[in-house]
Amino acid sequence: MIFLYFLCGLYALGMLFILIYSLAQGHLLFHFLQARKEWDKVPKKSPETWPKVTVQLPVFNELYVVERLIDAVAKLNYPKELLQIQLLDDSTDQTVDLIKEKLKHYPEINFQYIHRIDRKGFKSGALREGLEKATGEFIAIFDADFVPDPDFLMQTIPYFSSEKTGMVQTRWTHLNQNYSILTRLQAFALDAHFFIEQMGRNHQGAFINFNGTGGIWRKSCIYDAGNWHDDTLTEDLDLSYRAQRKGWVFVYRPEIESPAELPPVMSAIKSQQFRWTKGGAECAMKHAAAVSQEKLPFRVKFHSFAHLFNSAIFIAVLVTSLSSIGVWWAGQKGLVPEVWVRISGIFLVGFVIIAAVYLVSFFYGKRSFASSALGVIWQLPLFLSVSMGLALHNTQAVWEGLSGKKSPFIRTPKFNLESGKVKLSSNRYLLHRMPVTTWFEGGLALVFWGMVWLAFQENNFIFLPFHGMLAFGYTLVFITSFKSYGLGR
Repeated sequence: MIFLYFLCGLYALGMLFILIYSLAQGHLLFHFLQARKEWDKVPKKSPETWPKVTVQLPVFNELYVVERLIDAVAKLNYPKELLQIQLLDDSTDQTVDLIKEKLKHYPEINFQYIHRIDRKGFKSGALREGLEKATGEFIAIFDADFVPDPDFLMQTIPYFSSEKTGMVQTRWTHLNQNYSILTRLQAFALDAHFFIEQMGRNHQGAFINFNGTGGIWRKSCIYDAGNWHDDTLTEDLDLSYRAQRKGWVFVYRPEIESPAELPPVMSAIKSQQFRWTKGGAECAMKHAAAVSQEKLPFRVKFHSFAHLFNSAIFIAVLVTSLSSIGVWWAGQKGLVPEVWVRISGIFLVGFVIIAAVYLVSFFYGKRSFASSALGVIWQLPLFLSVSMGLALHNTQAVWEGLSGKKSPFIRTPKFNLESGKVKLSSNRYLLHRMPVTTWFEGGLALVFWGMVWLAFQENNFIFLPFHGMLAFGYTLVFITSFKSYGLGR
């Protein structure tokens, strides 16, 4: 019985965490709706004289996308005498020669090629070294898979009219959203972040984050905040918190779009997810205590904690899903009062709020209810299922981040599939070593399909929706992982 009560306690704690997380998301949704009414009232004043700008392009072995990137930044609509473009190249393959050859096409543009042999600090190290040679007052950053709009600088620079503004972040859009189910689901998730979370936080003066790319910094802000650090896997989130804790103001503008590529295979998605979730947990351990001691409004502290620890939602989902098996069995055998199991249903309100957040962001992005209603009917439950199916993989990342275990920066493979020049299976940067957690994901799929079967056998359906989504999610994650790790062999 002690073990049974332990399982029930774990289930309750996990569901409580999910509920608190959902309430934070619901509060952001409220502020997003408020922000929509006021967005056009934000003053935008063009500077009397345009400042010097440095555009930094951190690159590492990007044969498939680096030419597209160079062509895009070469089209930036900004006075050439005020523009410096740094190619921060850590490549160890033919990307080096490809870049040098491509730059010959643009002799009239101030390209600065910086090639490092020692990848010390990975991306943050490259940005730090480039900053020492940057001539611009402002620093725009784009990853290799981005295609910046020609008017990006003309649109963002005016929002630095206040000397307190340290960074302006723009909204990611998606070059290959319709490529596959996986790219559609990623767009579904990212749109919620860039609409609801970023707008919701920014509207109430809570801390937001630079998303690593598609944004522009005041150079003095970077230096004042302590420059780029490489002690976490999310150097962007880390610098964002250090800067805002020092009083710098961040601005988020969703109407300024920065198109980018979405990873089309599960192995690449997992690589990206691992870095984001582990890095977020590392930043939580680095900043949470300091934020709690700062003289900040309660709402700023609350959303900072929700922001820094949001990756822990995967631990909560994993713990809740596994312990729910014991709770179901105890209820079936009458070992706990049935009313307890019924009351626990109140925690499901959290999933309803989370679903509402994604529904609003989906319809807002589509800007039409009628034309997108059919799409959300299948995308929302599928997205929630796959998110839960990634719980095991991401829990490992979060646990490593919280416990202080270090790992190298593994960049996400880029593809440029929409160009039609490269086939998916021929991508030389694909990951082929399948982690052991993938087999456990397959095992969990079987476990939860077993729970679905038991629900019908015992005519006890209280956990059927939850277990059904877990079964489907782990199955899809396992199959797509298995396929993607075998590509190109």
